[in-house]
Amino acid sequence: MRAVTSLTNPTVKAVRALHLRKDRDETGLFLAEGLKHVTEGVELGHAPRILMYGPEAASHPLLRKAADATRRAGGEVIEVTQEILAKVSRRDNPQAVVGVFPQVYRPLSEIDPKAADCWVALHRVRDPGNLGTIVRTADAAGCGGVILVGECCDPYSVEAVRATMGSVFAVPLSRCGEAEFAAWRKGWPGSVVGTLLSATHSHASADYRKPALILMGNEQQGLTPEMAALPDLNVKIPMRGRADSLNLSVATGIMIYAATS
Repeated sequence: MRAVTSLTNPTVKAVRALHLRKDRDETGLFLAEGLKHVTEGVELGHAPRILMYGPEAASHPLLRKAADATRRAGGEVIEVTQEILAKVSRRDNPQAVVGVFPQVYRPLSEIDPKAADCWVALHRVRDPGNLGTIVRTADAAGCGGVILVGECCDPYSVEAVRATMGSVFAVPLSRCGEAEFAAWRKGWPGSVVGTLLSATHSHASADYRKPALILMGNEQQGLTPEMAALPDLNVKIPMRGRADSLNLSVATGIMIYAATS
């Protein structure tokens, strides 16, 4: 391992650049902050390419484990200053450990629907906080994976990864275009259930024939007419108060647990 103290160090600049989608796309890497998140990745077989830590974390046994995994995989372990951690994280009170990991996407052709009772597909989700929370919820409920359809926000953005609370390493992610998803969905062995404001069936009474695939639209428009034609059944979550809609991550969580109950 080596120590870096300069804010202009090329590695520091490269890690900080991972806040930009352009740099994440070009490198295939992403940033995970905090010893808990980094440890989660290591325990699930994801070795960091770069592991940065502050002096206060140097003696932590979990850091030593992460450092060993990084070195075994040919990665770099670097001790840095508090100022560098703040610059890399773009936070005044940064985490003491930061890891840079490879992004992982699973092709639709490699998905085994029967590996889990419930799966989630999201069409054009825009908010990284919502996406990260959905990934975390999918992990908590034991879903098989999350499929991103069309132009979605980046699940490996710093904001989305933070919202997953480490579940980004546990939940397989896939991405595809609308036409590819529509063709692939035809072979789904269970039920495909979407949500639609104009639906007449309640989410609570739907037939979630396992494995169930939950299809959710984006925050503003919901499912487009083309996507709404793909489910076996579209349902709605009843609104009993003054609010006429739910946050996407909340609605998806309700649907996931309805399908897995």
